Amino acid sequence: MAEYTLYAFAQSGNAYKPALVLELAGADWAPRFVDYFGGETRTPAYREINVMGEAPVLEHEGRRLSQSGVILDYLAEALGMFGPRDADERREVLRWLLFDNHKLTSYTATLRFLRTFAPDPRPDVLAEFRKRAETAWGILDAHLAGRIYAVGDRLTIADISMCGYLYWPDEIGVEWATYPNVAAWLARIAATPRWRPPYELLPGHPRPAA
Repeated sequence: MAEYTLYAFAQSGNAYKPALVLELAGADWAPRFVDYFGGETRTPAYREINVMGEAPVLEHEGRRLSQSGVILDYLAEALGMFGPRDADERREVLRWLLFDNHKLTSYTATLRFLRTFAPDPRPDVLAEFRKRAETAWGILDAHLAGRIYAVGDRLTIADISMCGYLYWPDEIGVEWATYPNVAAWLARIAATPRWRPPYELLPGHPRPAA
């Protein structure tokens, strides 16, 4: 049995975030497929695992953690990798984790879901979420100007959190060349040893035919 178990599915960028940390760190981990599209997260049995009815969930040494930001923080400490070096850097990492959770992932994931998975989304709703996502992408692009990574001079959980939904440009409907600093940063992360894209790293893709 693997040391770390991650409840996850391939279409979830939030599940991809801790999966990528575990993979880049060379940790002993295994995914436990969550049939989100089949309704598993709405079942009483799954609500016993996570009352919030969401993935990812991490199990490690008797602990069960949910919410990707909490899991990333835990893994950085447990693995001794990708975390902040001091208190000032910790606050800066936290700042970008919160930006990601509240703006970047929130708007990008919703836009992608409406475009890729939702039946007949309303054009005005799509347009609104595209506008919000584009604003978040622009903020990240401006921040990355002249920087190699989001915080400091090395890969941290801030980068891994923010990139979680960005490796699906076709599903999002974006050309990252429009955001050259984001494009270079994504390529830099993808060049990290052991990096794999989400549909290769996690189970559940392609989805079974309805």
